[in-house]
Amino acid sequence: MKSLLVTALMAVSTTTFAQAGVPEIPFDSVPNPLVMPKDMHLGEVSGVAVNSKGHIFVLHRGATSGPAFSAAASQLLEFDGKGQFIREVGKGLYAWSYAHMVRIDKDDNIWVTDKGSDMVISFDPAGRVRMVFGRKQEASDKETGPLEHPNPPLKAEVGKFRQVTDVAWDPQGDLFISDGYVNSRVAKADKNGNWLMSWGDRGQKQGEFHTPHSIAADANGNIYVADRGNRRIQVFDSNGKFQREMKIDVPFDPKIQPAIGDVPDISKKDDPAMINKVQMPGSPWSLCITTGPKPVMFVSDAYPGRIYKMTLDGTVLGVLGQSGKQLKQFGWIHAIACPNENTLYVGELLNWRVQKLLLHPTKK
Repeated sequence: MKSLLVTALMAVSTTTFAQAGVPEIPFDSVPNPLVMPKDMHLGEVSGVAVNSKGHIFVLHRGATSGPAFSAAASQLLEFDGKGQFIREVGKGLYAWSYAHMVRIDKDDNIWVTDKGSDMVISFDPAGRVRMVFGRKQEASDKETGPLEHPNPPLKAEVGKFRQVTDVAWDPQGDLFISDGYVNSRVAKADKNGNWLMSWGDRGQKQGEFHTPHSIAADANGNIYVADRGNRRIQVFDSNGKFQREMKIDVPFDPKIQPAIGDVPDISKKDDPAMINKVQMPGSPWSLCITTGPKPVMFVSDAYPGRIYKMTLDGTVLGVLGQSGKQLKQFGWIHAIACPNENTLYVGELLNWRVQKLLLHPTKK
């Protein structure tokens, strides 16, 4: 097993410590893990989730309709554990606009965030709509159109979202919504859908965000937010009290090319003057925390296009993959489902696919 000499930094409040010796994790990618129906094709895969039966749910920017600019681009598909197509969920749904994320709760309810309609939709396991959050713009209004990104941002409103991104739940069933590309906050509702609170605003300080892009919760109710534009993961209690932040700094081969675009200027990865570090190494795009007595967290970045396996206190246990178009390479991992520590499903935007990864970590 090839090892890398690395430094992984984690900030706990204002305290920082260093870690070295993170290995590359051997892994395989299962060829063609999903069997698509005839004449149906995946677009950008923005979400992937697995329920208690092992069924795989894929949210993608496909089945597009309308003009090239602002076309509706959301479709939710279900496959069985062997990758055989079962059904399309929510066909023709009013909220479908621009797919962002799909998650499954402990009762196998299906939750979707749609960035284009600013809505969060919950389906029961049978595929019926059971709960709706937010409201999309009215087609009858002259002013309806793409959202602006004013600086400073507009004040967030109760019950409404601006380019919402992801959802998670604590052990009590309370719902946490990361919101989003325009708003910069986390919203909290109870299991019955009652709005409780929100926290956060645009910025770089503790408790502030620049594109809270993904969110996850552990068994103790701690909330992990992928603060993508600030190149960090922030951790809060269930009432929004800041606990700590984690940063990922693992060296990589500088000859690796980005999946798309120019090589970022790595010297600016910690420059506070750079206000959006979305393409920087270690900038978290997606989070997934495993269940069980020894949970771990998987995190992806866009460049160099890797997946990081971490403890919940921020220690990097291993890395895998890099940018590219072949199996075991990645083009902007936007979603990770982790049914167990050694099985991952990853959804890629640029490669229009889901990969099923089988990890083979070696014991120390």
